[in-house]
Amino acid sequence: MTEQQRRPTLMDVARAAGVSRALVSIVMRGAAGASEPTRQKVLEAARELGYRPDSRARLLRSSRTKLLGLSFSSSQPFHAEIVDAAYAAASKKGYEIVLSAVANGRPETRAIEALLDFGSEALILISPTLSSQEMARYASQVPVVSLLRNDVGELVDSVSSDDHAGIRIAVDHLTTLGHRRIVHVDGGTAVSAAQRREAFRTEMIRHGLEPVTVPGGPNEEDGLRAGQSLTGDVPSAVIAFNDRAALGVIESLRATGLQVPRDVSVLGYDDSQFARLSYVQLSSISQDAPLLAAAAVDRAVDRIEGTQPPAHLVRTPHLVLRKTTGHPAPQMQP
Repeated sequence: MTEQQRRPTLMDVARAAGVSRALVSIVMRGAAGASEPTRQKVLEAARELGYRPDSRARLLRSSRTKLLGLSFSSSQPFHAEIVDAAYAAASKKGYEIVLSAVANGRPETRAIEALLDFGSEALILISPTLSSQEMARYASQVPVVSLLRNDVGELVDSVSSDDHAGIRIAVDHLTTLGHRRIVHVDGGTAVSAAQRREAFRTEMIRHGLEPVTVPGGPNEEDGLRAGQSLTGDVPSAVIAFNDRAALGVIESLRATGLQVPRDVSVLGYDDSQFARLSYVQLSSISQDAPLLAAAAVDRAVDRIEGTQPPAHLVRTPHLVLRKTTGHPAPQMQP
């Protein structure tokens, strides 16, 4: 390796600035002990040499990594939106995010173990599917924050959206428009599916309406199959488990010649990027991904830096109106 290729060291900066290596170290760490003229001289020498502090070595010496490990599902676009927001929230706290995906052939336990191998000081798990006992085992090593799921026991923090409130908002919106034949395409075995299914039943009964639930799932294919099953007895409105399922329902309805929302209103859940596409304009229940991500990061950092016990934070979602819900067609009205 030539002199030009070698990475500059503290000693190189010290020679260029005409000061000791110890003084350069003080300046680079931002510690007290160097006058302002000396500090400027050292920083100028470092810039001219292209010196960059070895952050890995510094972290190892301090026994801190300042890393928050975040696991997410590679098949869920809504998780990606949370990841984007988590980066910004972590940066404001002086932390970095390290990612590990749950994917086909890569179970959640492997994703979490990889985050621990990286030296994560806390874990943020988006929609974890592990049992509360399994999560408690990881919580005995580092603080663990469950995001989008709150039935995680007392040893794990959680930040979630109020699923019952979200479904109540959805049902109230559609009944206010005049809908009475409302179907819920559920999320199958996905996280939060059972809570939204039960909330739909409760809210429909509260309005004096029959709660009809159709088996679905979290993906477009699930929504497509569920929508195809509705062709024999078409409802006036559909509340889908999430936006991806809602897109599948819309596609199945259009394939049979029905128009949304003229013939059938469709309401999604998550307010994901799919919902905001110009050619979709899906009305949806928003969980406020940036707020959820920021709350999860705040909780993780608080647990790392303080002595607070685990807590369960629940935020209320809201309705985002676009173009897939409207008044029922005359033939659909009671």
